[in-house]
Amino acid sequence: MERPATMPAEPPGLVRAPQPQDGEGHASGHHIFELPRVTALLMHALPRFVEGVIAPVAVFYAALVLLGLNGALVAAVAWVYGGIAYRYLRGHPVSGMLMLAAVGVTVRAGLAAATHSAVVYFLQPTLGTLAVSMAFLASVPLRRPLAMKLAKDMAPIPDAFYEHARVHRFFLRISLLWSAVLLTNVGVSLWMLFNESISMYLWIRTGIVAGLGAIGIAVSVWGFKRLVRRINGEPLAMPALVPGS
Repeated sequence: MERPATMPAEPPGLVRAPQPQDGEGHASGHHIFELPRVTALLMHALPRFVEGVIAPVAVFYAALVLLGLNGALVAAVAWVYGGIAYRYLRGHPVSGMLMLAAVGVTVRAGLAAATHSAVVYFLQPTLGTLAVSMAFLASVPLRRPLAMKLAKDMAPIPDAFYEHARVHRFFLRISLLWSAVLLTNVGVSLWMLFNESISMYLWIRTGIVAGLGAIGIAVSVWGFKRLVRRINGEPLAMPALVPGS
């Protein structure tokens, strides 16, 4: 849906009042939920992906080659805490997720140093990924899809939108999808960790995992945009609510 050039841009994810170009089906106060452009989402996520996924692998591998295992562990910890210090000195907010990442990498590095094993360092997040995959899967029979919880945390979507039965069914399917994506991630990671060199594990596994994640995100975004179009196209009426909501 194209917006005239004179219409001011709205924050992504907000609900706006109907406009004449929306057609008759959206008259009488039937609000329309709009998503931000996919390119805007990607440009927003790309720096975080490079900082959180690509750069740590590059730092760890370079330090492993030049300094050995202990040097690589120190470099990994220094990278995370250096990022926190940079944000603090620049006056930027330090997110809770980054603080949790700092704690996690410190524990991982400590255990790996104690066991003198790089396998231990990489095994820990893989087991964590397995736990998250099982959490996605368990949320489906409980009828409380974890994907919906994450969407509520990350996007400014009105609560009333989630009460639609079609939306609830969509997030049940997406929870199954992400359980499968993460479980495949675990399988690939474990096989490579115990059958390939650390350098092969770092780069090939990172590429495979990034590819799986990209497919999962693409399917999720495509499905959600399709869902939004269908719900926005419905005539003004009381939505079909999720039983018990």
